[in-house]
Amino acid sequence: MNRKQTYIGIAVIVFIFGIITIPKIIERMKTGSVVENDRLNVANVKESSTNNAELSYIKINGKERRVPEFQLVNQDGDTITDKDYRGKVFLVEFFFTRCPDICIPMSKNLLEIQKEFKDSDKFGIASISIDPEHDTPKVLKAYADEYGANYPHWNFLTGNKDSIYTMANEKFGLLAQANPNVKDSFLHSGLFALVDQNGFIRSRMDGFGNPKIYYRGFIPRGAAETEDRENPEINMLIEDINKLLKKDK
Repeated sequence: MNRKQTYIGIAVIVFIFGIITIPKIIERMKTGSVVENDRLNVANVKESSTNNAELSYIKINGKERRVPEFQLVNQDGDTITDKDYRGKVFLVEFFFTRCPDICIPMSKNLLEIQKEFKDSDKFGIASISIDPEHDTPKVLKAYADEYGANYPHWNFLTGNKDSIYTMANEKFGLLAQANPNVKDSFLHSGLFALVDQNGFIRSRMDGFGNPKIYYRGFIPRGAAETEDRENPEINMLIEDINKLLKKDK
């Protein structure tokens, strides 16, 4: 898929973001704090978003969002459920092995994260295929081997297509669908979800006190700002994984 198509997925995130933040904005308008925040310059916002020590829970309709129950099969043919990640900080991504563009930097970024946490048994990754009919355990195993994904708690997962799409689109609010214009291609967001030890989706706050919700996985770690003024967020994500892991000590 073309990277610009990721904005379809980002539009879904913006919708969720609106649900979360509009009530806050209305309250701030009443108190005048919106005006105060608008006086902050961009540098201050960036500094605040990278140094904020506390991670937010993602709330929808006042309820903290959790990873749903699931049962999938990994690259080794083993059944993996949400219970296998209990007690671990972990990442969730939706991808497919035949993806010609954004999945490549996404997988490479996860390899960078694998290097950072290779000695930890309290961290995990769930890479869930949105092309499960093609991405059998054998195909996923070959993909993992090709990239050097050998971290024991990194599962490449396949299963029932309808269940996976419901999980992505409805439970996470992350786009996953067939590309109507390209055969054997799929649309997805290119974002990573950060989940804590209790299964809650977590995110750092920006300089205005709003959650990021998800982290950009499709921009290579160490890359310069893109033409769309998007920055890589892998270092930020690694910082936030460490924050959650330290709380477990």
